[in-house]
Amino acid sequence: MTTDRTSPDAPPAGCPFHAPSEHKTTQAAPRPEAEVTLDAHGHYRVHSFEAARQVLRSEGVRQAGFAAEQVGEVPSLGRAPVLYAEGEHHHEMRRSTARYFTPAAVSAYQPMMVRLADGLMARLAREGEANLDDLSLHMAVEVAAQVVGLTSSAWPGLERRVMNFVEGGNDVTPPAVLGGKVLGGRSAASATRGGGKLRAILDQSKVLSFFLIDVKPAIAARRKVPRDDLISHLLTRKYTDLEILTECLTYGTAGMVTTREFISAAAWHLLERPELKNEYLHAPEAERHATLQEILRLEPVVSSLYRRSQQELTVGGMTVPAGSVLSLDVVHANTDPALLGETAQQVCPARDLPRGVQPPVLAFGDGHHRCPGAYLAIRESDVFLRRLLMLDVKVVTPPTVTYNETVKGYELRGFRVGLA
Repeated sequence: MTTDRTSPDAPPAGCPFHAPSEHKTTQAAPRPEAEVTLDAHGHYRVHSFEAARQVLRSEGVRQAGFAAEQVGEVPSLGRAPVLYAEGEHHHEMRRSTARYFTPAAVSAYQPMMVRLADGLMARLAREGEANLDDLSLHMAVEVAAQVVGLTSSAWPGLERRVMNFVEGGNDVTPPAVLGGKVLGGRSAASATRGGGKLRAILDQSKVLSFFLIDVKPAIAARRKVPRDDLISHLLTRKYTDLEILTECLTYGTAGMVTTREFISAAAWHLLERPELKNEYLHAPEAERHATLQEILRLEPVVSSLYRRSQQELTVGGMTVPAGSVLSLDVVHANTDPALLGETAQQVCPARDLPRGVQPPVLAFGDGHHRCPGAYLAIRESDVFLRRLLMLDVKVVTPPTVTYNETVKGYELRGFRVGLA
């Protein structure tokens, strides 16, 4: 492709393709000049890449998102889930489970992912049209279930039971709910804040259904015949049923929900930009992955990350007192012109990045809480999307974009695609 590099629309050096800015999922607020601002809630909002990465790598903060600060109130939960744990317990848990997410381990899942994707594409070919968000949900849930070990359910419907925790931004906080009477702790009314007794009971029923239908049978099966999955690993470490349940909720739902949304977001970009689609479809795997990581940089599924300072910090030139909440704006950090220059708002799969900066920038987080399943998410998305695009599908109905308060990110629903 020949491009006039003096044109304002010319791609940066080393990038064979770029596209004009079009955030499909996230309407970011205007970027303030300051790296850190104080909002009306007393939260320190972090907007720059450098300041956000500093916070994520700091030993002077702890997790404050995803209901982290309610986990400590759960009775009978001896070990906090890895998403919420800090210190040596967290580091040791990450080391011991890293083998499930290495490139070699993910490659072992490849045949399973291919079978899943081929089956979903066969269904789309038979029916002529389908909701892409339904297809991507099935893919994401089945892949995560294999890794976690949720493959012995007593009844079909794992997808719906998982989505009950997060669908529509209901702000269900499973770790807090787990302490309820139904699993041997406090009353349901006291387990969930601000939702009332009826809401707490409903939340309890969702957790109980997931536990009895999906988690408990998986635990029983792996006690008899261990497998190479997370639940089997937790059993070797003498985790209780409640502790395994919390890990299934955090590992499982995190991988299922976020990957589902990203597959839809990436497909939206690729289907509406034929030149980007062709570049992706005919590229080798490494370049396809780079394209997906670049789309994720522009469309991070989780748009805000939260930390609470354990000591006084200096972030972006501002003093942050101990005990303060820091709200990291991932969209702003991922499009920071100080890091990415004038093309920060453009899709450029082969952009040059400074040493030590990952292609998705902070879309998978950073520091010791960086998403362990990052490579798995990109690999399964690629398997699905490549087969989808080879069918030569078109957008029938673009998705409706809403915001999910539970994961602090977008939801894409009603995304109808059909054979061209």
